[in-house]
Amino acid sequence: MSAKTYSVREGEIDRRWFVVDATDQTLGRLASRIARVLEGKHKPLYAPNLDSGDFVIVLNAGRIAVTSDKLESKLYTRHSGYPQGLKQETLGDLLERRPEQVIRRAVKGMLPRTKLGAQQLRKLKVYAGSDHPHQAQRPEPLA
Repeated sequence: MSAKTYSVREGEIDRRWFVVDATDQTLGRLASRIARVLEGKHKPLYAPNLDSGDFVIVLNAGRIAVTSDKLESKLYTRHSGYPQGLKQETLGDLLERRPEQVIRRAVKGMLPRTKLGAQQLRKLKVYAGSDHPHQAQRPEPLA
């Protein structure tokens, strides 16, 4: 009896393109669905050491919904490294200024903090409007 474990190779992975309309969808729930597809956990050939995920296009990022008073209470914080270099911005301000970054940051927080996670995040394409330049890939709606 020769029971060998099958391991998928990089060349055997077929990547598909999915499109998601973010209009009136809750930020965290949408981000977790997107992160799952980017990692490839929706496929039977998932391997945690390989990037087996698919590409995801997010449209209408500016029309995302958030629950309770997160528009004023959720803070995005960064520091330049210099004295008095602390910058804070609310979710509402960031959503008004750069709506793509809100979804990108939410999904990035749900991916691994490794080179593999950075590679998976590059397959995420976020647009504030309803049109995108990826018609040639024939994206299908994400269920």
